[in-house]
Amino acid sequence: MAMTKTLFVLFLSIIFFSSRLRFSLAADKNSLAASFVFGDSLVDAGNNNYLQTLSRANLPPNGIDFKASGGNPTGRFTNGRTIADIVGEELGQPNYAVPYLAPNASGEAILNGVNYASGAGGILNATGSVFVNRVGMDIQVDYFGITRKQLDRLLGPEKATDYVRKRSIFSIVIGANDFLNNYLVPFVAAQARLTQPPDAFVDSMISHLRDQLTRLYNLDARKFVVGNVGPIGCIPYQKVISQLKENECVDLANKLALRYNSRLKDLLLVEMKNKFNDANFVYANVYDLVMELIVNYKDYGFETASEACCANGGGRIVGILPCGPTSNLCVDRSKHVFWDAYHPSEAANLFIAKQLLHGDSTYISPFNLFRLRDL
Repeated sequence: MAMTKTLFVLFLSIIFFSSRLRFSLAADKNSLAASFVFGDSLVDAGNNNYLQTLSRANLPPNGIDFKASGGNPTGRFTNGRTIADIVGEELGQPNYAVPYLAPNASGEAILNGVNYASGAGGILNATGSVFVNRVGMDIQVDYFGITRKQLDRLLGPEKATDYVRKRSIFSIVIGANDFLNNYLVPFVAAQARLTQPPDAFVDSMISHLRDQLTRLYNLDARKFVVGNVGPIGCIPYQKVISQLKENECVDLANKLALRYNSRLKDLLLVEMKNKFNDANFVYANVYDLVMELIVNYKDYGFETASEACCANGGGRIVGILPCGPTSNLCVDRSKHVFWDAYHPSEAANLFIAKQLLHGDSTYISPFNLFRLRDL
């Protein structure tokens, strides 16, 4: 009886240490052990599935090309993979970062990283209130604080610190909703603009983001990549509500994005880098990347950069309603820059991700993501 019990304990120990070894070897082989993702619907991997919110993407045909799910919707706001998914794959991340709010976001699953992003979330806490529930950046950082303690328990404090500082990348894609679902919302904007002119609103965004990045640094984050705000005046939604022609964009929305982007670049590459010289901050120029696709879409094999693949209704409301089971679906999803009225298709995400991984300072500075991983 004693011998049987001893063998059983030994068997469990072998399984436990073999599992741990798999994670260790994966990290050694691929360099990137974990990806911690923060942001909005551009990189949400399913957190909003677990919220009572109007911002959800867990209905078909969302996810129709997401092979890992067999084409079933996962809560990603696109037809396939997000930019964060593709970047993680290319950098050798063993598995996709698990959504923080998912039931399986515990134990060794978090060693591949965790996705905290939430559709409608923003830098500012008030952003996205029209969607009822969402997880803003402040709370996302709170959630990482909980994950950080879990990593200490899983790996031990010393190894956990090394894991987070040297083997993990922190990706942040946020800010667009602070304009689209806050400052530019018609019934909110009038009051907001009376109290905060554009420069003051951007100042508030930068101030909050500075604090959020500092909190992540204090939790041992050392490798950051932060995306700027894309040309939000050119997304199908903005074109439809403003009744613009194919080659036109909403000027105010793009100007706001450019104001913020200029401040963001200085925050990352000058202020934060000087303040935290043992950390690396990478600025992802998503604005110019997406604008390149919109202007020269034919050069990259696309047929349209103004019409969403998944659209609802007709006439003036086409492209305004969320993508869902009653939507009209395009014939070839790989030929559309936009999946729905707000979000890029997987084909566009792939183009963007490749530039961030391999590109030069035109789109990613001071160096690309492969270089960041290998530091």
